[in-house]
Amino acid sequence: MNMHRAGWVLKISALVVLAVAAFGLATMGLWNWLVPDLFGGRPIDFAQAIGLVILCRILFGGLRGGPGRRLHWRGRLAERLEQMSPEEREKFRAGMRAGCGSHGASQVESEAKGGAAPTV
Repeated sequence: MNMHRAGWVLKISALVVLAVAAFGLATMGLWNWLVPDLFGGRPIDFAQAIGLVILCRILFGGLRGGPGRRLHWRGRLAERLEQMSPEEREKFRAGMRAGCGSHGASQVESEAKGGAAPTV
């Protein structure tokens, strides 16, 4: 089992190194192709391209985890909905539908009158 884990770690490490190299080469190639001609900047080498990728990740991507952490509100909403009574839950949903512009308001009115909800 320990050898299996070591092989897995080695494969993941190799993929990370390949991904960093690919991003670095792509950044270096695009920079050296576009920036000197368009803006009069100087070409960069591979190490500078890796630094630029890391800088962009820090500035624009943050140091957070993956995309799952950005959706933490869904879990909280589901938890709150479970704690509501059926009447509270329906009132909340009606309020959410009413806040969705004219389509949401007409849907709520139609349901209140007993008609079927309009389809889009």
